[in-house]
Amino acid sequence: MSKESGKSIAVFCAASDGTRSVYRETAQELGRTLASRGIGLIYGGAKIGLMGAVADSTLAAGGRVVGVIPHVLVDKEIAHDGLSELHVVDTMHTRKRLIGEKADAFLTLPGGFGTFEELFEVLAWQTLKLHAKPVVLLNVGGFYDSMLAFLDVCEGEGMLRGNRHRLLVASTVDEALSLAGMS
Repeated sequence: MSKESGKSIAVFCAASDGTRSVYRETAQELGRTLASRGIGLIYGGAKIGLMGAVADSTLAAGGRVVGVIPHVLVDKEIAHDGLSELHVVDTMHTRKRLIGEKADAFLTLPGGFGTFEELFEVLAWQTLKLHAKPVVLLNVGGFYDSMLAFLDVCEGEGMLRGNRHRLLVASTVDEALSLAGMS
């Protein structure tokens, strides 16, 4: 691993692999890139799915990985026992708060309801000026195209009140890290 940058990025993503190999491949590429740049990974603490893929590839490349998982998900998401640090917390809210405090930026890969909720919560926090950290969506293989089109509709209907630009969108790992201020 290269010299520690002192920066950390929160990554939100699925506890499953999805149906397309590009999702897992991108998660692995992200992990290797984080380690090579000395950027710490903070994530949900699971060893399965895309979460496990990004954590394992970061660790395998010599990077630092911090997991944060609530007690209720330790068995369900299968907590990763090989991390640099694993914080087991009481609630999902505490998980998100701790991840948010430790991260210098947020990056979202493909995922489901939990991933969407994490993404939209940090965007809401940013809109309310509770943080000024970059929020980046890595739109792997067009996974989020329909959601982005919907957000454009919301903007056009006046529901996002000019805040659509807060969600930074990338199509590659390098572009995502650049937008996150981690290039």
